[in-house]
Amino acid sequence: MSNNEDLLRINANVSITTATLQAIVANVKRKTGKDERGIYRVDTADAVSDMITKFLLEQDFESYAMDEANY
Repeated sequence: MSNNEDLLRINANVSITTATLQAIVANVKRKTGKDERGIYRVDTADAVSDMITKFLLEQDFESYAMDEANY
């Protein structure tokens, strides 16, 4: 992965399927578990953001964005 100093956080509207969002929420809840009061303390919006960032870095979105043919 790239050094975090090279990354900028932006807000963008991204379309994903409901099944994708349900999978992310279920998996992140399963991974973090409940606290002592039985409540999940996880920001699922941050989880979606982290997953999309990871995917874009792994799939070399930078090269894709630099290719004028993709516009």
